[in-house]
Amino acid sequence: MADIRAFVCGDPIKHSRSPLIHGYWLKRYKINGSYEAVQVSAENLPIFIESLHENGWAGGNFTIPHKQSVFDQLEDLDDAARAIGAVNTVWSESGKLYGGNTDAYGFAANLDAQVPMWRDAETAIVFGAGGAARAVIFALLKAGVAKIIVVNRTIERAEDMAQSFGKTVTAMTWQDITSKLQDADLLINTTSLGMDGQPDFPLDLAGARADAIASDIVYVPLETPFLLMAKKRGLQTSDGLGMLLHQATPGFEKWFGQKPEVDDALRQVIIDDLGIRL
Repeated sequence: MADIRAFVCGDPIKHSRSPLIHGYWLKRYKINGSYEAVQVSAENLPIFIESLHENGWAGGNFTIPHKQSVFDQLEDLDDAARAIGAVNTVWSESGKLYGGNTDAYGFAANLDAQVPMWRDAETAIVFGAGGAARAVIFALLKAGVAKIIVVNRTIERAEDMAQSFGKTVTAMTWQDITSKLQDADLLINTTSLGMDGQPDFPLDLAGARADAIASDIVYVPLETPFLLMAKKRGLQTSDGLGMLLHQATPGFEKWFGQKPEVDDALRQVIIDDLGIRL
């Protein structure tokens, strides 16, 4: 049987940890296959996609700057990709090339593993209005969260996002959200605030309920200022590394026919590689 080949495609691509994640699973499950990092420029992306089958690719991942560009070059899309407006995973099915977005799945699966009671939440506050926020909102809506507030410095951007998801989602500014913290079951940071080299998270969480859950999609550092502040308030927390790991599982299963497990050993492999301070 020929080796199964999958890829991660971006420009640049050397920063990607995807080969490390999928390589771990290929070795663990003794699968004859490979997962390679491929650097493709924006102008060469259409040719790369058109030649996937003839070059022997089972499928792969797309990362910056191709997540939106690949959107219109595929034959069909899953619901998540349509709602989020970006594709990070492609695969073949019945002779057609499909595109999906696994970020929402990864976010939800990570919370399921770290703080499973999150699915009882009725109100969530999402900080940020970028692509990651769209994935988080999609996951929250799918889980049945009844009220979602998007908080952004530029209110127009938050309002645009809220309108695209319907009446369940509303928009507020950073200045106005403090009074709403006490109503939230979930507090989710999707901004780069608190990431290494970025400003700290600017909001005081003193008004948050003690039984709320705080989640950050940033994973360098693993304990962001947002999460440290939440822990001091006694909140349950969920770091962002699990989202990175769990979002990789659907693609691996589609290409290699094995649903992989996100275990402590894989988590440690990535922590060691990133040099994350604990």
